[in-house]
Amino acid sequence: MITPVIMAGGSGSRLWPLSRQLRPKQFLPLTGEDSMLQETLKRLAPVDHRPPLLICNEEHRFLVAEQVRQQGITDARILLEPEGRNTAPAIALAALHSVEEDPEALLLVLAADHLIRDVAQFHESVDHARVLAEHGQLVTFGVVPTHAETGYGYIQRGESKGDVGFRVKRFVEKPDRITAEGYLATGDYYWNSGMFLFSAQRYLEELEHFQPAMVAACRAALAGASQDLDFTRLDAEAFKACPADSVDYAVMERTEHASVVPLDAGWSDIGSWSALWEVSERDAQGNACQGDVMLHDSHNLLVHSDHRLVATVGVEDLVIVETKDAVLVARKDRVQEVKQIVSRLQAEKRSEQESHREVYRPWGVYDSIDHGERYQVKCITVKPGAKLSVQLHHHRAEHWVVVSGTAKVTIGDNTRLVSENESTYIPIGQIHSLENPGKIPLELIEVQSGSYLGEDDIVRFNDRYGRC
Repeated sequence: MITPVIMAGGSGSRLWPLSRQLRPKQFLPLTGEDSMLQETLKRLAPVDHRPPLLICNEEHRFLVAEQVRQQGITDARILLEPEGRNTAPAIALAALHSVEEDPEALLLVLAADHLIRDVAQFHESVDHARVLAEHGQLVTFGVVPTHAETGYGYIQRGESKGDVGFRVKRFVEKPDRITAEGYLATGDYYWNSGMFLFSAQRYLEELEHFQPAMVAACRAALAGASQDLDFTRLDAEAFKACPADSVDYAVMERTEHASVVPLDAGWSDIGSWSALWEVSERDAQGNACQGDVMLHDSHNLLVHSDHRLVATVGVEDLVIVETKDAVLVARKDRVQEVKQIVSRLQAEKRSEQESHREVYRPWGVYDSIDHGERYQVKCITVKPGAKLSVQLHHHRAEHWVVVSGTAKVTIGDNTRLVSENESTYIPIGQIHSLENPGKIPLELIEVQSGSYLGEDDIVRFNDRYGRC
């Protein structure tokens, strides 16, 4: 049976300022109401499969768990990589995990941040790939190209493999424009989608042949793994010994068993703002807009407004993205250079590259709505039944005002309920906790005051989410 393996890592830095380190594009609703990860999960519904296996890092674990839960999936497994080692080790971990339950498991390896418009055609390609995978082939999905794209790698097909696919003749790095046009003209090349279907056991056999140290390190990391709430936490020391490599370099370009199945299903990796514009609905002037937007004599724009009105007059071929704490304006033909802005933000240690003003936690979300030299104001929303850690702060006091819902507040040895329009005060150095005992979200305003207001001024004594 098929085990879906969803690779949920990656930073999506080309889609800054929407996509950021702590909430990258796979967790954002870029093409509909659901996030890219959730769209990927929904796409699996008609496939007869075992519970999905998701691979992500520590920072994103609660985002993954929450978005999976929102899809009504209760049996997903989540593997936490201590650090990124590229796709070959990640798939090896999934393969080792899967063969323990089913020695004949087939892995359908998918990225969490791809768009596929024609889901029925995707399933047809999966069915074709399954035939080859059951006969020992390592199958990659080759996207039928629609234009001479220079941002993707290509796969050249060889002779036919029955009625459903082709032998892989070679993988090609991202070409220049003239070369890409030549590929398109031959009809023998596909875009490299980075999606695969193969036997877990066959993949491990091939990887052990080409990269035995990688398999050994992954085995050791899984053998020393521990269970933490909904997550399988790998042995970090063992995983450090694992070589880093992509599945293409480690296996697919070297094996004698690589096949490609064409995929013509409206695929995009949404790797840039221009790519998002291409797949978005546009008006008669070629504008794709989301949020509170007002345009006059403007053409071929992508405008995204999160927080306030964005108006344009007499402009064209631009990307304009507004969030609560950052605005991007770029020419559509230069959006790949957004990564340069992100690099500068990282070098200057600015928070805008890491997180939004709204920060998601396993218990809910907070929005830093104002701050000064010795104060900070947050709007905090706590999910029903959720509880923040028992904690104290060495450098700040806190005032809480409940806006809606009911808060269960513990300060020292005293616990009381704080209702709407009521407030409480937590002195510096006082152990305290906050809980939502109700059935509706708890919303409150927190005013912090003190000499240091950083998020690292938290000493946790007890945390139901396993944070230190």
